[in-house]
Amino acid sequence: MADATPHDLAAEIAAQLRPLPPVDLGVAVSGGGDSVALLHLLDDFARTHGIALHVITIDHGLRPEAATEAVQVAQLCQHLGWPHTIARWTDWNGQGNLQKAARDARYRLIADWARDTGLNTVALGHTLDDQAETVLMRLGRGAGVDGLSAMAPRRLSQGVTWIRPLLSVSRDALRHDLQRRGATWIDDPSNEDTKFDRVKMRKALELLEPLGIDKTALGQVAFNMARARDALGWQAFLDARRIATTHAGAVQIDWRIYRTLPDETARRILISAILWISGSTYGPRRRPVLNLIEGLKHGTGGTVDGCQAWRNRDALWIVREHRPVRDLTGPADALWDGRWRLWGGPLPAEADADLHVAAVGPEGITSVPDWRATGLPREVLISTPGVWRGAELVAAPLAGWSNGWQAEIIGNEEGFFAALLTH
Repeated sequence: MADATPHDLAAEIAAQLRPLPPVDLGVAVSGGGDSVALLHLLDDFARTHGIALHVITIDHGLRPEAATEAVQVAQLCQHLGWPHTIARWTDWNGQGNLQKAARDARYRLIADWARDTGLNTVALGHTLDDQAETVLMRLGRGAGVDGLSAMAPRRLSQGVTWIRPLLSVSRDALRHDLQRRGATWIDDPSNEDTKFDRVKMRKALELLEPLGIDKTALGQVAFNMARARDALGWQAFLDARRIATTHAGAVQIDWRIYRTLPDETARRILISAILWISGSTYGPRRRPVLNLIEGLKHGTGGTVDGCQAWRNRDALWIVREHRPVRDLTGPADALWDGRWRLWGGPLPAEADADLHVAAVGPEGITSVPDWRATGLPREVLISTPGVWRGAELVAAPLAGWSNGWQAEIIGNEEGFFAALLTH
């Protein structure tokens, strides 16, 4: 869409937001050309459809210029008349893949901001070029249907609906639109650094284009694979409805039927459970999941991405592993483990400052009166949230000891099933 007209670009935005545009819409803007173009296009749409935009910029602190660039975005938002927030990433420990850690932190910080701001939907500025680069990278990793589907135009994750209205629009088309407006943007020098895989793919695409393997063709591959993925997801959803139930944030599956399902359906149901329980943005790789399923067939369990799975007679349980939440604490009214919200409690006001939320844990469960009456395995309950006053457990609402407290999952327990139909 290098020669896209303003009408073409407006139509791409409208296709994602109509017929029922959100009253409030979040927009992630880095200051680069793609996200700045998205902001201008959404500004046009918002003014004619009564939408209030809310803008966020993530400062990863990886380049000294980043703070200044975030301020430039704030100035643009002030000129346009939309509120702007800068969120800084400060908790990287220097371990692992930097790009993955930065990406995960970006989504987490944006999701936290969206919830605090009361936003259900956030728009991202990914383009056709990003889509093509993603397909090429995943092709090199031997990806299956889901991987080659690349980025979805709409996806539910972490309690937020993420939309990408520009996946069919080229980077060149957006630059042309910005030039037409007389707008400015920031070019990140890391976009030319060939030590990063995505930049290598960008250079490779330039060599492949004469062979017909260009961003348009790869974008079509992603579209075709997405259609196949949706069909597989629908079948998995129907089977999950038939054989799975949720309890206290865990998933129970009828093993007798599950073991007879096609491998791909079984894999999708298990991945959906892991995503829903762990709160991860991206599912685990194929091999660990297939190894876990194979182990379950032989009577052994295992852990993947902070989730534990095992067979108990004719039931397959997938639960939150205790280890990742063992040391996770927070205020009594804060979101815990990215999914649980607690409220209530007829406790003295003077004790409130001493209250915090943490996992019930193996020690706490021993002080819960008759937790076995819930009918749930101990492994399910020890990873659920409890209310503590210092070292004393005062409530474990999911273990049958509420003491006036209640706990709910953000997005409710239907999220497990919905995840099979959203990407």
